[in-house]
Amino acid sequence: MAGGRLRATVLGFAGALVVFAVLFSLAGVDDLLAQLANADLRLVGLVFLVTLGWLAAWGFALRTVLDVLGVSLSVPEALFVFTGAMFANNVTPFGQAGGEPITALLISRVADTEYETGLAAIASVDTLNFVPSITIALIGVGYFVTETAFGTSRRLELALVAVIGLAVGVPALVYLGWQRRYRLERRVVGLVTPAVRRVARHVPRMPVPTVGGIEGRINGFFRAIERVAANPRGLAVALALSSVGWFFQMLGLWLAFRAIGTPIPLSVALFVVPIGAIAGVTPLPGGAGGIESVLVVLLVAAPLPTVTEPIALAAVVVFRGMVYWTPTVLGGLATGVVGVRS
Repeated sequence: MAGGRLRATVLGFAGALVVFAVLFSLAGVDDLLAQLANADLRLVGLVFLVTLGWLAAWGFALRTVLDVLGVSLSVPEALFVFTGAMFANNVTPFGQAGGEPITALLISRVADTEYETGLAAIASVDTLNFVPSITIALIGVGYFVTETAFGTSRRLELALVAVIGLAVGVPALVYLGWQRRYRLERRVVGLVTPAVRRVARHVPRMPVPTVGGIEGRINGFFRAIERVAANPRGLAVALALSSVGWFFQMLGLWLAFRAIGTPIPLSVALFVVPIGAIAGVTPLPGGAGGIESVLVVLLVAAPLPTVTEPIALAAVVVFRGMVYWTPTVLGGLATGVVGVRS
């Protein structure tokens, strides 16, 4: 299992390198380096600070959800765990989907709680983070439409359609899933139980879990999700913190453009950043390469005469360099500390 995960990660990073190579060659390496060499380091430092603000806001959101589930974490522990969660997302394929199982294990060890509770907490936070991202994207698109000739760009029209589709489709799917959660739970039990027992038989020194034990853990996960959904105050606080985190990310991209000397309207960052984050579901670790490509395409497609491909890529490199590598380095250290203690 570990070997398969390692191979998937290596292949994912290899794919990301290929995407970066194509992206850099299309934009022009020399022009990109020239833009980065002239960047204002003080503003680059501000991008780093707002990145820390984003991590703190989402770390507090995770702490809020865990508190709803009866799990207490101090502020430093919550930030410690969340940076570890981002590290897991950034080094495993399919982003959050690949990182959530690792994050759940990290939460269970730091907070001394059940694995399924940690999984329910991080799954709830990831789901809640989606809501403000699409809402903010719609606000950004709406404002930008009033300021520019939005209809002149086919790519931006497609982006608008995608945002509206997600804003309607995803909540509808969540609602249907919630209404049929007990049926879904039975199906998950039926599919997961034999698979887990089959895998456990081939893992050295791992006892084969009983059918009742697996069902109990799956039931515990669904009950934890219900507890989060049934707490309006906790949901409101977590959504507010998630919105603050998204704003910090958007502010980071806006500051990155100012750092390279080509300011853009903040409204552009409002809809570009959430749409770019959708590329995080690709098999590339943490969306590396995919997110950058989507951001550059949208920024160049926007009716901004001063934003060329080298300029857009330089700003994205500054922004994503902070948003990707800051939590990866800090989270890697956090995960390593937990591993040593264990």
